[in-house]
Amino acid sequence: MVTRTVLTGLTALALTGPAGFLAPLEWGGGPLTVDALPPLVYTAHRGGALEVPENSMSGLMTAFERGTAQVIDADTRMLRDGTLVVMHDETLDRTTYARGPVRGLSRKEWQQVRLRPPAGVPGRWRAERPPTVEEVLDRFGGRVVLMLEAKDAQSLARLSAMIHARGLARSVFVNTNRPWVARRAHDLGLLAQLWRSRGQLRTDRPERWASFVDVLDVDYKARDRDLLRAVNSGVPRVWAHTVTTPRQRDRVLRLGCNGVITDAPGLLSRTPVSGA
Repeated sequence: MVTRTVLTGLTALALTGPAGFLAPLEWGGGPLTVDALPPLVYTAHRGGALEVPENSMSGLMTAFERGTAQVIDADTRMLRDGTLVVMHDETLDRTTYARGPVRGLSRKEWQQVRLRPPAGVPGRWRAERPPTVEEVLDRFGGRVVLMLEAKDAQSLARLSAMIHARGLARSVFVNTNRPWVARRAHDLGLLAQLWRSRGQLRTDRPERWASFVDVLDVDYKARDRDLLRAVNSGVPRVWAHTVTTPRQRDRVLRLGCNGVITDAPGLLSRTPVSGA
């Protein structure tokens, strides 16, 4: 059975950071930021959902330990009491043993939820509690660049406060499908990421977003012309989602994307780029 435990050595606190936050020892002079990202970036989508249980603490920790991605992605939702938690779906039905809307739970009730180990993912995984966003920020913030999708727009102010309190404004991308939410994230001093579907990209004019979007997150299934328009939009980072094969990756890279968001970071990291 695969188990993951808190790395007590890594979570030792020593340095005082912004707002009195105590920074982990491995930060050195400060947290890891987007400035350290390489020219080609791999993002582990939900931790790498073909390789680990999605949005689970053990899955995210495994992605971090393997080091096959420079960015780790997770989805965020808000409970009825305002607690921010890590979950993709609006309901608990698909990924847990419970049922019903995520928004209907309190923090105390969230503690009783258990993720259902997914079929088809390699290894053996325990039925663990899904994490809170606070736990993910405290475990990984500043050690690896994070990508957090704000599924609930009304959670943005709370998410911003959590990121700023930990000195992680240059270490966390805040993702959304809505341009107005991306602009709001930018205005709050966050790194804004905007994802767009294949259908949306057909009519998008992404150059309109270049002043406030740090990552344009494009559907790899989009037409060549639409991906080229995104690449030439002036947005500094254009990453394609959700890539699962080397062939898909190689196409978007040939068209000029400089990153991929993938459910299989291990596979892609060990497969050379064709023609590189």
